[in-house]
Amino acid sequence: MAPLDELFPRDREWQPPALTPDYKTSVARSPSYPLLSLQNSVSETTGPVFGHDMLGPLDNDLLHNYATPGESAIGQRIIVHGRVLDENSRPVPGTLVEFWQANAGGRYRHKKDTYLAPIDPNFGGCGRAITDDEGRYHFRTVKPAPYPWRNWVNNWRPAHIHFSIFGHAFAQRLITQMYFEGDPLIWTCPIVKAIPDDRAIGQLIAPLDMNATVPLDTMAYKFDIVLRGTRSTLFENRLEGN
Repeated sequence: MAPLDELFPRDREWQPPALTPDYKTSVARSPSYPLLSLQNSVSETTGPVFGHDMLGPLDNDLLHNYATPGESAIGQRIIVHGRVLDENSRPVPGTLVEFWQANAGGRYRHKKDTYLAPIDPNFGGCGRAITDDEGRYHFRTVKPAPYPWRNWVNNWRPAHIHFSIFGHAFAQRLITQMYFEGDPLIWTCPIVKAIPDDRAIGQLIAPLDMNATVPLDTMAYKFDIVLRGTRSTLFENRLEGN
C-alpha cells in the first residue's frame, strides 16, 4: 500500500466530459446513467505477466517489421521515445507498450479505411515494446499524415500515433494518442477540443527531440506517459479518471 502522502485525488476537471456534441461519436457512446466504480477481481488483476522473450527483434521497428526483405516503409523516418512514469515521476518497468498508426499518406492498413491515400505495401502500422528498468521505451516508424474523418463536413484528424499501455493483466489497459509538436490541426480537432484544459492537451503533444535524432537519417520525438495522479496523461478509455 502506498504511503498516505502518495495518494492523489482525481481531478475531474482534467478529464473531458463523456458527452461532447461537437465530437459526434460521443453522443452515442456517452453513458446515460451515473458511473459506477467496480472492484476488480483477482483474475482481472493477476497474470499474464509480459516478458521480453515475447518480443521479436523487429517488433519496435515499424520501418521494417512488415516490409519485404531489403525494403523499407515510405515516409519521413522518425524515432519515438519516452518513459512510462507514475504520479511521482518514478519509472514503471516491464510495461508492455503497443502502438499503431496510419501511414505517411494518412491511411491505415484496415479493410474499412477507404481514404484515397495509397497503401504502403511495406508498412503494417503497428508494433510493441517493453519498458526497461528506467521505464524507457522507443520505436522507429514513419511520421503519419493527417486524414479526413466523417464528423462534420470538413474535419481532419491531426497526425497521431495510438498507444496502448498494459499493466500486469489484460484488464489493466490504458489507451491514449500522441500528437506532434507544431501541427496546427491539433487545435481544430473536435476530439482534442473536448479536453477542457490546454495543459492536458499539452501532455499529448510530443516535442521534437534533436538530441535523439540520427544525423542524416531519422528525426526524433519524445513522449512521456504518466499513468495516474492529478496530472496523468489523458486516457481515452478512462474518461472518468484513473
